[in-house]
Amino acid sequence: MQDQPIAPPPIAIVVMGVSGCGKSSIGAELAKTLGLSFIEGDVLHPQANVDKMAAGTPLTDEDRWPWLTIIGETMANALAKGDGIVVSCSALKAVYRDHLRRATGGRLAFIFLEGAHALLSARMGARTGHFMPPALLESQLATLEVPTGEPGVVTVSIDQPIAAIVNDALKGLSDL
Repeated sequence: MQDQPIAPPPIAIVVMGVSGCGKSSIGAELAKTLGLSFIEGDVLHPQANVDKMAAGTPLTDEDRWPWLTIIGETMANALAKGDGIVVSCSALKAVYRDHLRRATGGRLAFIFLEGAHALLSARMGARTGHFMPPALLESQLATLEVPTGEPGVVTVSIDQPIAAIVNDALKGLSDL
């Protein structure tokens, strides 16, 4: 009898970065390409967080922790069922990313979408129907702790078409 190839364990992937970097678009396309489920992390925010951001007030750590816990539980549940998952989440601080790593038992990769301030600002200004006003970009950039050197992180430039961003993310994931 020939040995069956061992399938890799399911993995959770967080597409991360500040608002306007394309987390939702890239996350959805990455999930489609990999045949995984995609969860838009913003839908997991408690309503109080959505209301606060819509009013132009930046979230605090205390606001973010319950949301991050929900995201971590969502990913852990998928992994426990044997399913991989892709989630969009800003994951701006190292402690947030570590929280998500613990929730998934370390079976987690991050795709950090990196872009210039001018590009991020233009994208946010062009969005319609999103609760996050462009004015909050500055607070997100101030909060962002760039994940350079952290385990399981792939950094991808957003200054290219979606297909190229997804291809760079896939190449980076295969190199982890």
